[in-house]
Amino acid sequence: AIGYRDVEFAGYAGRRPEAVSAALERHGLRAPAVHVPLATLRAQWAATVDAAHVIDHDYIVVPWLDEKERRTIADYERLADELNRLGRTARQADLHFGYHNHDFEFIPIGGRIPYDVLLDRTDPDDVGFEMDLYWITKAGHDPVAYFDRYPGRFPTVHVKDSAGAPAHRMTDVGSGTIDFKRVFARRKQAGIQHAFVEHDQPADAFASIKASHD
Repeated sequence: AIGYRDVEFAGYAGRRPEAVSAALERHGLRAPAVHVPLATLRAQWAATVDAAHVIDHDYIVVPWLDEKERRTIADYERLADELNRLGRTARQADLHFGYHNHDFEFIPIGGRIPYDVLLDRTDPDDVGFEMDLYWITKAGHDPVAYFDRYPGRFPTVHVKDSAGAPAHRMTDVGSGTIDFKRVFARRKQAGIQHAFVEHDQPADAFASIKASHD
């Protein structure tokens, strides 16, 4: 009723894929993407792909990297290689594969930025990136600069606003400091196909998503 047509899942709240698909159809919604933890992908790849086909996802996205797997640049290089393998397998199943950032990927390790390592070491044909516009901004980097350096690599984005430095409190889209018009003016260059509104801890979830949609 607010006006959204697409949603993105992070888990299915205990529902079977068929029930999720039926609920989406009942409400006139589609779910182009889903977040699936790396541990689940490693242990339940076939089930994840089957669910994606039933629910009609286009993208499977890794949402988070456990701290023990991101201590060194070598860790990130291993992750990039794993993303390439998973991405190739996803493509063979007629799915797209991606990685979602927070801010820790922008903390330099030995003079290198881990996010750059992931972008440089992954195959553009197999691995896309879901840029979280809030977290990259909180980390002190410019989304548009990444669009310039890595055109076409960002098929999905998370749209969440920041109240500004230093705390970068999360806020509804349009009530913060991120210049979304500037970002979306480069939508074609970035390769953006889907933009998902997000707020991690809204006081009122439906009020927040309505304010952000407006």
